[in-house]
Amino acid sequence: MSTILKTNRRDFIKLAATAGGGLMLGFQLTSSVASAMEEVSDVPVVTGTIDFNNYLSISPDGIVTLISPNPELGQNIKTSFPMIVAEELDADWSKVRVIQAFLDAKKYERQLTGGSGAIPHSWERLRKAGATARYMIVEAAAKRWGVPSSMLKTDTGMVLHPDGRKLSYGELATEASSIAIPTEVKLKDKKDFKIIGTAVRNVDNMDMITGKPLYGIDFYREGMVFAMIQRPSAFGMKLKSVDSTAAKAMPGIIDVVTFKNNVAVVGKSTWQVSKARKLLKIEYEAEGTIESSTDHDRLFKELMESKEAVVRRKDGDVETAFKGAAKVITREYQCPFLSHSPMEPMNFFAHVRTDGVELVGPTQTPEAARTEVAKLLGVPNDKVTVEITRLGGGFGRRLKTDYVMEAAELSSIIKQPVKVIWTREDDMTGGSYRPAVRYRFEAALDASGNLVGYKLRGVGINVGNSTREDNFPSGAVDNLQIDSVEYKSPITTGAWRAPITNFLAFAEQAFLDEVSIAAGKDQVKFRLELLERAKKTPAGAIKYDIDRMKGVIELAANKAGWGTKKDVSQGFSVYFSHRTYVAQVAEIEMKNGRPILKKIYAAADCGVVVNKSGALQQVKGGVVDGVGHALFGNVTFKDGAAEQKNFNSYRLIRIKEVPDVEVHFVDNGIDPTGLGEPALPPTGGAVANAIFKATGKRLYNQPFTKQEEMKGVNLGERM
Repeated sequence: MSTILKTNRRDFIKLAATAGGGLMLGFQLTSSVASAMEEVSDVPVVTGTIDFNNYLSISPDGIVTLISPNPELGQNIKTSFPMIVAEELDADWSKVRVIQAFLDAKKYERQLTGGSGAIPHSWERLRKAGATARYMIVEAAAKRWGVPSSMLKTDTGMVLHPDGRKLSYGELATEASSIAIPTEVKLKDKKDFKIIGTAVRNVDNMDMITGKPLYGIDFYREGMVFAMIQRPSAFGMKLKSVDSTAAKAMPGIIDVVTFKNNVAVVGKSTWQVSKARKLLKIEYEAEGTIESSTDHDRLFKELMESKEAVVRRKDGDVETAFKGAAKVITREYQCPFLSHSPMEPMNFFAHVRTDGVELVGPTQTPEAARTEVAKLLGVPNDKVTVEITRLGGGFGRRLKTDYVMEAAELSSIIKQPVKVIWTREDDMTGGSYRPAVRYRFEAALDASGNLVGYKLRGVGINVGNSTREDNFPSGAVDNLQIDSVEYKSPITTGAWRAPITNFLAFAEQAFLDEVSIAAGKDQVKFRLELLERAKKTPAGAIKYDIDRMKGVIELAANKAGWGTKKDVSQGFSVYFSHRTYVAQVAEIEMKNGRPILKKIYAAADCGVVVNKSGALQQVKGGVVDGVGHALFGNVTFKDGAAEQKNFNSYRLIRIKEVPDVEVHFVDNGIDPTGLGEPALPPTGGAVANAIFKATGKRLYNQPFTKQEEMKGVNLGERM
């Protein structure tokens, strides 16, 4: 089987990126299961293609062009979407090519990437698109041969007659385009899938390997200018005065423009504007609250005792349960702000003309970008076009549109096409962060070690609800209360990979581990007992599927040999997020008195696995991301300014620190659920619980390596 061919069409830029920044860190560019596939070079574009629907067209020579509408940032959507269409079409995979769609809200629903929702949302739509085209092609063949369509079959781009005759899709494309589009089509039985469930290389792999200029940051338009923007030096500050004399005198500088709180240096090259920007003399003044991390620590403690908490869920008689408990366990957990730090910093191209606005660049939310720019400039939405390039990572940062609006507003001011580029320092000090959060968990145990009471309070910075009140163990404890308190801060925050659950899962799973030991029960059996108790919960009272969660728990425990190994210390964790269930077992070995994270077993239930290769990388990448940020991720503030400004001070996981990750999927045949985010949340808990098993030290805060319990220990170093 060959890889998908890629288009050379003028209207679409060929784009490439790794699997989203740190997503692939520590692994080969192509997974071993995909390595047997043969690379195929690009072929010339064939004119005269026939459009069958919004997702595909077929040319007379049999080339099938599949459209991928959602932004690709490493989650493999540009490969997986076409696989689904091609499956129902019965296409010849060697004659398939893929192109990235522009924003088109009329043709495509939910044309965004976020929340691990692309495949679940589009699964049936994509299948119907392929099945519809297949139906029309078969009907065209039946008409030509003068036979009932029911007697014909399709296979790898051919329509087959029982007597041995056959016609290619290309030969039938023109006739098929005149067939009436059916209102209903029959979809394949999943047992008959030939493409879905196999390992297919990312369609942009060759371009990534050969370094083609395909990211948004590589986009170039003849006649455009470059710009960098100096933003306030700290959150809560506003612009007071600007002296741009020295900057304007630098070679290649066209202008220095002040708008809102921004000072933009515009010039002929990125290097020139970067050098000139350093010569700006800017004064700022306080506009509101100026905060430091010490302020946040104090606020967390105060708000944890607040009487203004919003009760998110309350079951049973919590007060009585705790008063009558044989044992009460109370623990608090805190996480810091985190930078998204995608490998490709923010950038966008904008050309504001009298007849419309052209936007080109890496965005997870192209429709939101268009809407916000149209509102900003006072033009109709249909006068704004958005071309989506491949994203060099995002992790939620590119859900925001601030950097797109900057480019559009600047272009409208200077009356020229402009590309605005952020530096790494810009991104880390003036971007958007994972909110800092603090949790307090309380558990009440009876004399038999049963969990009879449970309380959780979340205090979040700029988070409307820092809890997930309908997730496990809700429904499994008769007396339960979950509430939250929010603090508004001038520090900009936003969704960070697996929002809220990226830390909540660690805190919950570390706490349940401690509770299970206090109850005198095995950690895995303790969770399974809770799930059995949850079966009595009325339908709709919880959001998780008990049997699916039980399935990944048992699979992970079985594959890891839970409780049977003497040479390693194991830690367990399980979590449900974005419609998917992932359980993990982390294994730690002690060497020279210090713990070494050697391996993590992951069991995932994401329904049908569309692309085995891509799915493996999603889970492995999520685990690596989870390990790295639990160990090292940390952004602190002093007088409103981020203290970590680049990777020399914002620590990421290194290749030699990446553990072996073994992935298993539950094969239950249900429609696909999300996979881009769910593997990250349970990782921190599995690692922390393994550390406790190995050292007897509990970890309550992240990053782990900053905690007193881990002082002097580089947990991940294996070489």
